Amino acid sequence: MRRTTKQREAIIRLIRTTSAHPTADQIYDAVRKEIPRISKGTVYRNLKALEEDGAVAVLNTNGFQSRYEIKQQSHYHFRCEKCGRVCDIDEPVLSELDEKVARKTGFLVKSHQTEFRGLCKECQQ
Repeated sequence: MRRTTKQREAIIRLIRTTSAHPTADQIYDAVRKEIPRISKGTVYRNLKALEEDGAVAVLNTNGFQSRYEIKQQSHYHFRCEKCGRVCDIDEPVLSELDEKVARKTGFLVKSHQTEFRGLCKECQQ
């Protein structure tokens, strides 16, 4: 584990206190309010280190900007196609799907990532 810096603490605190799954740029903008001289490079390096250390998870899906969340039990996400909002779906992950694909392909499947897309309640109105 790497040493904890005030920049890393600010980044992890921000991610921990939001359910918005922020992008690196959103994290940078928010942390700059607390640490005005922080650079984007510092934010990106710390996010990479936090990912490598297993503290945060990165959501990379189909050409959208990566988003960050505190590492937690596997779960699905919903992305609004209009406003871009990403939220957690409280539905158990189908681990049987990993096993089914492994049997069918011979691959060693460790996990899968599914993202539901459509319009959030606010954008439907």
